[in-house]
Amino acid sequence: MLKIFIVEDDTRLVELLENFLQKYGFITYAVKNFDAVTADFQAFDPHIVLLDINLPKFDGFYWCRQIRVVSTCPVLFVSAREGKMDQVMALENGADDYITKPFDYEIVLAKINSLLRRAYGTYASNQNGRNINVHNLILDVERLCISYGEQQAELSYTEAKILDELMRKSEHVVSRDRLLEKIWDDQTFVDDNTLNVYVTRVRKKLAQLKITNAIQTVRGQGYRLMPNWSSR
Repeated sequence: MLKIFIVEDDTRLVELLENFLQKYGFITYAVKNFDAVTADFQAFDPHIVLLDINLPKFDGFYWCRQIRVVSTCPVLFVSAREGKMDQVMALENGADDYITKPFDYEIVLAKINSLLRRAYGTYASNQNGRNINVHNLILDVERLCISYGEQQAELSYTEAKILDELMRKSEHVVSRDRLLEKIWDDQTFVDDNTLNVYVTRVRKKLAQLKITNAIQTVRGQGYRLMPNWSSR
């Protein structure tokens, strides 16, 4: 059974969320000790995390970073903070999606199911157990990492899906709509800026490998991977 890790200090909301999610067969665990979120996460070993921003002691951005050190499992922020910068900060700190309070429980469920499908189900990055090699840049879709020479960087599954599409169509423009279709089922609920943030994150991962300017923005169309870094 799929396990959901809930980091939220509103006990009434936690109770309602757990009751709702358990009706759909999920196993849930709600954090009670907000000094030990990472330890509880590792002990529970969930498939997905629901994470608030405003928490005792450390905020959700901090805990998202800590989770990302040990796991690439999907992280869905659920927060009353509606500002665009809050959503950008969540994504920059490792989140996979963001939903604001108050929310419809059915939309939360749809978001959860979409992220789970992308991570573990029909559309998971690791379903084919394959590697993609473009000019010695290797994407390992099973291990969720990229390597170039002796350098290696870990990816979230969403970052891996973006690179998968760009590398398979190297030197060709991949439209924004195609990337959204490839990555998210529920495009209606995806802010247009979300894709920009993910592409920025992918560029930063490539920069860890000393690869810069590989992903070009084609104004009004989408993005293109230009594999000319080997000549630099």
